[in-house]
This record gives sequence, C-alpha cells and structure tokens, in this order.
Amino acid sequence: MKVYSYSEASQRFADVLRQAKREGQAQIRRRNGEIFLVQPALRRGSPLDVPGVESGLTALQLVDLVRASRRSTERLLPQTPANKRMQPTHAKRPTSKRAARARG
Repeated sequence: MKVYSYSEASQRFADVLRQAKREGQAQIRRRNGEIFLVQPALRRGSPLDVPGVESGLTALQLVDLVRASRRSTERLLPQTPANKRMQPTHAKRPTSKRAARARG
C-alpha cells in the first residue's frame, strides 16, 4: 500500500483515489505523524441494477425467445400445479341405479 504525504496527496488526489480503488486503500501521512486511511465506500443499491443492453430485437422477437425458452425447460418443472385449487378434479364415478334410489 502506498503512503502519500499530505502535500503530495493534495496535489495528486486523483492518484490517491485510483490507488485506493485498485488496492482497497491508500494512506495519507501528515507531518505530525497522523495517518489517514482512504478507501472506497461500499456500493449502495441492488446488484440487479445493471445497465440495459441494446439487442436490436423487436418486442415480438423477444417474446418469441422467452416462449421458446419456457417450452424447452417445461420438462424440468413439476407436472402438478402448486396451487391445490388448480389441480384437476377427478371424474365422478357413475352411480348405480340402486345407489341413486337409496339417496332419494
């Protein structure tokens, strides 16, 4: 890690910041012996905040690509719906004439 004097750091502040970014930190020393540590701040925001990419595709082409991708991975998904209300109902058994008469 490079140690800059106070006067050198004030004259070459951009270099101090580059050094801190590259190595994680840089030190600045005053004449009286005090040492200060310069380091990059933690980045705030979501790691999902990424710049967009110009693909040159139309909206319809993108939709077609997404649908094709979903079809190709369909076999990897469970076959039963997660929501029990969406599961298919079983066909009712035909009732016999005797059971129908008993019910009234």
